[in-house]
Parts: sequence; structure tokens; C-alpha cells
Amino acid sequence: MAGPIGKHARIMQGGADSRLRLALVSLLAWTAVGVVFAAPRFASTMPWWFVLRTTLAQWWAWGVLVPLIIALDRRLPIAADSLGTRLFVHILLGLPVTLLYSYVTALLQVLLGVLALSAALGPAPLHEALKGDFLWSLLVYLLVVGGWQAVQYSQHYLASQLRLERLERNFSEARLNALRMQLDPHFLFNALNTISSLVVSQPKQARGMIEQLGDLLRLSLESGRRQQVRLGEELEFLGHYLAIQKTRFGDSLQVVTDVPAAVREVMVPSLMLQPLVENAVRHGLSPRPGGGTVWVSAAVDNAMLCLTIEDDGVGLGEDWRDDRAGLGLGVTRERIAMLHGTQGADLQIGPRDGGGTCVRVTIPARAAETHGGD
Repeated sequence: MAGPIGKHARIMQGGADSRLRLALVSLLAWTAVGVVFAAPRFASTMPWWFVLRTTLAQWWAWGVLVPLIIALDRRLPIAADSLGTRLFVHILLGLPVTLLYSYVTALLQVLLGVLALSAALGPAPLHEALKGDFLWSLLVYLLVVGGWQAVQYSQHYLASQLRLERLERNFSEARLNALRMQLDPHFLFNALNTISSLVVSQPKQARGMIEQLGDLLRLSLESGRRQQVRLGEELEFLGHYLAIQKTRFGDSLQVVTDVPAAVREVMVPSLMLQPLVENAVRHGLSPRPGGGTVWVSAAVDNAMLCLTIEDDGVGLGEDWRDDRAGLGLGVTRERIAMLHGTQGADLQIGPRDGGGTCVRVTIPARAAETHGGD
């Protein structure tokens, strides 16, 4: 019970502090305006202190009336975009508010010692307002209303921008999750297809591959639905996948990994390495008699992580086009674009020097500590 009561008390205290700060800022602002308007009159025959007090009373009166003006504006049953109608209504409302302003000014002048109380309570303030200051006071009223409208429009604009950003972020997260869900069954189908090819002919190896697949699924579940993980976790996941492939291909599949320890802490899109290496094995090495080698390397240069997957397989072929990339490459490229689209991220596919294929991924190098919640 004490917890909710204490929390409510802190909220109330915070609201009171906020209102106090707003009141102090308002007082300082209206005082500054009063001093600016009083300064040219200091050279008159009246004492400067009398001029200053009189002018401060006039502008402090508007500070007193601002909450009333805001309350009136909020209660108008008129749409915010109907500016003409709102202006007409505020001109009508400004007439009584301006008359009220003359009496608030008179009372403040009494408190500051520049006007007698009897003069403030009689018809004198009304006569003074109607004699010459009425139009000026009405103009100030409309300026206060205009300033409040500007604040309202600014708040509405910021709120709409925040809503738009939230919608875009939710859409991006939904799209990323959809892409990730495409990769999971794609990988699982390919792994099970590999295992099924050995169940009858080599059951012992098939059992070993099933154990590796179990480890792969465990790692996949541990990563949950995080869109980014440490490169070290991706390499561990890749290791289990390659163990399955090496059971199938034997010594005809060689893998060389060159990833420094510091680079393993960089965040990368989850389930990114496996489809890239899978493409190298299936489309590069599998059609080649005698298999070959896959190289996986990573380095950080100018705050960018450069991840390279190369193979010395059959290559892309003369009729290969970039728009014909398979599901694994296509989904990986789209995820990279969505996560780092405006930060120089890229995925390039091309021939490798000496034969084969080279896939190069470039993304911003961000350490795990800054993305622990991804």
C-alpha cells in the first residue's frame, strides 16, 4: 500500500514543482517585457520607480490572465483548423477580458503603491480603458491567443511526428520479424533434407547430425527473436551448421575462419552467416567434384565491420544476375537494408579472384555493450 501512495505523492510533488517553475518563468518573462516598455519613459518627468511599477503592473496583469485565456480557448467548441472562426470568437471574447484586464491592472497598481484603492474599485479603470488603451489591450489579448495557438500547433506537430516514427518503427520490426521467420523454416528444411539423405546409408552419421541440429535449434531458441546478436554467437551457430555439412561432405569441405577476438563482440543481424555460408556450400562447392574451401573473415575499418565469405567453387556463371539471388541472400540483404539502410550498409556478391564467389557484407561496427537490449 505504501508503494502506490508514495508513487502518487512523488507524481503530485513533481506536478507541483513543474507548475512552480512555469510560474517563475512566466513572471520573469512578463517582467522583462515590462522593463522593455518602461525604459523609454524613464526620461519623463515622473520618477523612474513610479513608471516602472506602473508598467510592471500592466504586464503582470496579462500574466495573471493568461491561464484564463488558455482555459477559454480550450473550451471553444470549434475545430483547431477553423482559424477564421476561432479568431472571430476570440475578438468577441477579448472585449470582456480586456475590461477585466483594466481592473486587474488597477489592483496590481494598488499593491505596488502607485494607485489608491478607491480609484481601483470605482469606474476609473473602465474609463481609462475605454478612453485610449482598449484597442491596444485587445491587440495584446490576440497576441497572447496567437502565442498559445503556436504552442498548440507545435505540440500537435511533435506528437504527430512521434506517432509517425512509432508506426514506422513498428512496421520495421514487424517486417524484420517476418523476414526472420522466413529464414528459420528455410534453414530447418535444408538441414533436415541433409540428414534424410544419410538416415538409411549412414545412420550413425545421421544421428550425429541430429545432435548437431538439436544444438542449432537450442541456440536459435536462446537468441529468441533478437534482431541482432554478437558475431561470436553467429560463429558458434555457424559451427554447428558446418559440423552437419562436414558429416555429409567429409574432407571435401574445408572451412577457414579468420575473425579476431575483438571483432567477435560486434553486433550483427542474427542468423546472417549461416545462409551466406550455405549458399557457398550448396551452389559453389557441392556442384564441384572434390569440393573445396570456404573462407569466413571479418575486420573493422573506419567504424565499419567488413564480413567476407568466399569459396573456390564453380562461381556465379556467365548468366548469373544479382536479382536472381536465392531466398537466403535476398532476405539477408533486405534485413541489412532495414537495420542499417542509411548508414552505409551493403551486401555485395561477385566473383572471387582465383575462381569462385565472394560475398562481402558491410555494416556499422557497434559493440555488444551498446546493443544489449536488441
